[in-house]
Amino acid sequence: MNNLILSIVKPIVDYPDEVRVREVVEDQRITYHLSVHEHDIGKVIGRHGRVAKAIRTVVYAAAGLKQHKKVYMEIDE
Repeated sequence: MNNLILSIVKPIVDYPDEVRVREVVEDQRITYHLSVHEHDIGKVIGRHGRVAKAIRTVVYAAAGLKQHKKVYMEIDE
């Protein structure tokens, strides 16, 4: 799942080398924390959160096929 998130986010940012995904596994959930360069936050979130919502939709759909836990994605600032 980390590779999926990286492959979606890296092409849309100016600093692709600073994109990081951290996975936190708990009992009934998996949370992916996405961090990018401070100048790329706006590009990842998008106007009114549209880009972030689209990324989450793809991640949740892909995770639904592979994971049997709730999956969340957070964008860290």
